[in-house]
Amino acid sequence: MHEILGPDLLVFSKYDKEKFKNGLDFIGINHYTSYYVKDCIFSACDQGKGSSKTEGFALTSAQMNDKSIGEPTALAWFYVHPQGMENIVTYIKDRYNNIPMFITENGFGTSESSYPTTEYELNDVKRVEYLSSYLDSLATAIRKGADVKGYFVWSILDNFEWNHGYSIRFGLHHVDFATLNRTPRGSAFWYKNFISEHKNLAGISYAQV
Repeated sequence: MHEILGPDLLVFSKYDKEKFKNGLDFIGINHYTSYYVKDCIFSACDQGKGSSKTEGFALTSAQMNDKSIGEPTALAWFYVHPQGMENIVTYIKDRYNNIPMFITENGFGTSESSYPTTEYELNDVKRVEYLSSYLDSLATAIRKGADVKGYFVWSILDNFEWNHGYSIRFGLHHVDFATLNRTPRGSAFWYKNFISEHKNLAGISYAQV
């Protein structure tokens, strides 16, 4: 890492090292989607643009051999790939000696109308399918020994997305940004029932953020 990143790599002081000597309390994981990744240091490929130097050393793509990694969504970078949840949790379990983990963000964004007028617009079937499949994948990782302590769905309400403003909606509850009226979507009722039915599953706690 020092050879590749040089001065961009964080340097820990003696105080930092002493503080971390006893290990971490937990690891937080934000997970939404997955990509195919190709190493551009030791493989022949064009380096990815990336927003940081580290991302520039790899080429990421949702396509391989003309096949998509998963179903596309309203966001260009976002593909549905439930297996990614088990993969990332299992990797961290194995790499970091199964330090307790929290899924700090996981959710599904849509570009629905700002003013839903039909039951269909509030019946967000795709979000329910996404959450159900990703939670099932998470449960598989837990059954295989991953020490996952909690799961936070993103998000309880529609909010401001950094790259898309108010045009993309992740909320289990629809927000009318003109009046601030909040209306539960179908996913809100589904998630409430899910928590009720699985509240004692492997000691994991569920919440909305």
